[in-house]
Amino acid sequence: MTDKLAGRVALVTGAAQGLGLAIARAFHEQGASVLLTDVNRAVRDVATQLDAGAGRSRGAVQDVRDEALWQELTAGLMRDRGSLDILVNNAALTISKPLWDIPAAEWDDVMAVNLRGTFFGCRAAGRIMREAGRGRIINISSLAGQRGGVVAGGHYSASKAGIVVLSKCFAAELAASNVTVNTIAPAAIEGPITRVMPADKVAAMAKTIPVGRLGDDREVGAAAVWLASDEAAFVTGATIDVNGGINMR
Repeated sequence: MTDKLAGRVALVTGAAQGLGLAIARAFHEQGASVLLTDVNRAVRDVATQLDAGAGRSRGAVQDVRDEALWQELTAGLMRDRGSLDILVNNAALTISKPLWDIPAAEWDDVMAVNLRGTFFGCRAAGRIMREAGRGRIINISSLAGQRGGVVAGGHYSASKAGIVVLSKCFAAELAASNVTVNTIAPAAIEGPITRVMPADKVAAMAKTIPVGRLGDDREVGAAAVWLASDEAAFVTGATIDVNGGINMR
């Protein structure tokens, strides 16, 4: 463990597995106290396993679509820990389906989790951070939110594109309060989905990436740590690509 985030308090959504867990683990390794949230009740056990008795992580069940619950969780952190220094909006719903087959209710649900949930999180944490005069908000988008595509669902791509713009809106609003808001856009990261894919499909995917391999979720965690640290104090409204060169700008 190092101390790049020592004394900081972080909230990471969608943290029961995958990128959310990887980011929470990276923060914890850097000395932060972390609240892991997820709709999956297993998040409580995951947080316990992450902490190993250090008392710096806990889990809570959260539906990010519920603004009242956002208020409850952030108020609880302020009461228990005295601050909220870092927020990572990672929770997302992915449903792979052709554009022509997406029912209205499913469109609304994906937008509610991915985009509305991010909006509620930015607003709940942003108010606290604005008053404190410091803070870091990191929103997780995707390559799909930059290039489009329907592999993960057109509604997913649209919601992830919305996150990029929403981040810029909050970045402009909070910059004068020493609060930064940035986006990470990962692509082709090894995780729960790739682990159940046929090996030949994973290999074919890797061949499309200039660096010749899939990404490691620890690399996304490292990007999040940097954005959350003092080293990134002059970076706001930015989108950090973690994609092995598959989308160069």
